Amino acid sequence: MNFRNETFGGNVVRNIGRALLMTLVASIGMGSAFAQDSNNLKFRGAIGVIPVTGVSATGTVNLNVVRGVNPGNPWRIASFDALITPDGHVRAVGRGLLLAAGNGIGTNVNQSVHVSLFCGTGATTSEHDTPVAGVRLQPDGDFAIDAFLSPALPGTCTTPTLLIRNVGGAWFAAGIQKLESGQN
Repeated sequence: MNFRNETFGGNVVRNIGRALLMTLVASIGMGSAFAQDSNNLKFRGAIGVIPVTGVSATGTVNLNVVRGVNPGNPWRIASFDALITPDGHVRAVGRGLLLAAGNGIGTNVNQSVHVSLFCGTGATTSEHDTPVAGVRLQPDGDFAIDAFLSPALPGTCTTPTLLIRNVGGAWFAAGIQKLESGQN
């Protein structure tokens, strides 16, 4: 009995070969797509604002100011993903951005949000914003931003910090940069 011919119609070896070839071609294609994607900034997850970092011995409250931006009240965010292309196009989706303290806890208190990307540090910091009018938070705190940063991005964005802010300019959450394999 010829197992290959009688059980599988003689096509097993040919089909396995085709499957391996298609897998190889797909892997090469994905590798080149990732190579082209290396200049994009990616953010996965976010940290909700904790407005105070501490109190000094003299009783002075230390605000959690990030890149010169004052914090809002305590906010929490369930999930966040953002992609920023070299031309400044931002696609961001947030889930569950809600007030985390006070009488309005668990609500969006009718806020609208936009994002600000900061590149560089110290005197070389540059700020790039989506339109400040922002997008309105859904009742459950969900939002989606599809906009362009202004001013245009520099050639590279070193030490990127992405803040989710309200129309008044306070920050509610900070995106966590997703680094590619091999990056620190």
